[in-house]
Amino acid sequence: MPQPVVPARAVPAAPSSPAAGFRHPVALLRWLWLAYMTPGRPGRPTGQTELRWIYTAWLGAFLLKMLGSSWDVSWHFKWLRDDLAPPHLLNSAGTAVVVALVVFHSYSGYGVDRRALRLMQWGIGTFLVAVPVDIVNHRVNGLDITSWSPSHALLYLGTAVMLAGAVRGWWLYAAPGRVRDLVSLGLWLFFVENVLFPNQHQEYGVLSLRAYEAGRTTAEPQLLDFAVAQGQTPTTFMLPVPSWVHPAWLVCAGLLSLVVARRVVGLRWTATAIAGAYLAYRAVVWAGLVALDFPPSVLPFVLLVGAVCVDLAVTSRVPGWAAAPVTAAAVYAAGTLQEHTGLLPPWDLGLWSTGLVVVGFTVLWTGVDMVARSSSFARWSQPLEPGRPEDDGTAAPSAPGGASPRRGAGPDRHMS
Repeated sequence: MPQPVVPARAVPAAPSSPAAGFRHPVALLRWLWLAYMTPGRPGRPTGQTELRWIYTAWLGAFLLKMLGSSWDVSWHFKWLRDDLAPPHLLNSAGTAVVVALVVFHSYSGYGVDRRALRLMQWGIGTFLVAVPVDIVNHRVNGLDITSWSPSHALLYLGTAVMLAGAVRGWWLYAAPGRVRDLVSLGLWLFFVENVLFPNQHQEYGVLSLRAYEAGRTTAEPQLLDFAVAQGQTPTTFMLPVPSWVHPAWLVCAGLLSLVVARRVVGLRWTATAIAGAYLAYRAVVWAGLVALDFPPSVLPFVLLVGAVCVDLAVTSRVPGWAAAPVTAAAVYAAGTLQEHTGLLPPWDLGLWSTGLVVVGFTVLWTGVDMVARSSSFARWSQPLEPGRPEDDGTAAPSAPGGASPRRGAGPDRHMS
């Protein structure tokens, strides 16, 4: 017996711009629900206008998370920890938007391939598991202000993995052009900020310790009293890790992220633009926090030196084994100057620690080059799309604007 034909739902036209949508929020939500909350599989064709809306939401979510986390570091150098502190609530608002986006992608299949979706799902899953682990850690270990604790590492890892999924999804499906490049730079900015976040403990701690020793502490008495009760000295409280950690992490994690960003995005000054935007953001946050009477931090301007070296090396096709030692040496030279001015946490400039960082960064950059040339990476870079119409033997329609709904020029083109 033939099944009755169910008429398709009438879907209103998409708002012409984000501003037009926000002027009519009820109509905006109605359009989003009717147009996109339908079941589908990853790789489902998505128009370019809708794709921009989706990934604008991703940018907004991570902006909330970045603002909350930036405020959170300074907050912890002034007040005792509180689960419902305003910075935590701001960060949680961004996390809620990310959860909604991952649910949307998982249900509808729009704007992602299967690998991008899995990265998003694993990333937000890791982050959500890490939240109660971190709360328990604070309950058990007391203050535990350090950014370098295992529970915090889980939060950073989850954020990095979900961002990797967003980077992949956008780069696969956005039409080549200025918008794709700008959104990619924005996503990579959030990625690099997340990677460098642990170093902010030392960058805030060095100034807080200096103020404490000068008799004009920026911390509230209850915070200092609690730290003393736990048997911590001001030095171990404010600078809890060895002096080799800050430069090692900046070079081997921060600059390595910029190397990958430069290879993926492909713009000549990708790394420099991301590093410059990161430092500009930190400067604006610094001014805002100081205006609100929160503790300030130093800014790692040496990152910009390394970023310029990365861009020059990749543009000139210098292999990692040759570019990495020069880049690391330039960063250490600039770091020595910045540290002598008192605008950087203490750096261990000993031969062993410096040499190990240079060797480690060389190995890592060389590894990126090897992966980029591998056939396995070329296969991984291709979209995995069970929701594509051609999987059923039919051709997919072109996305609005003339771009393929499958992808533009994928990341493998820039990783060669």
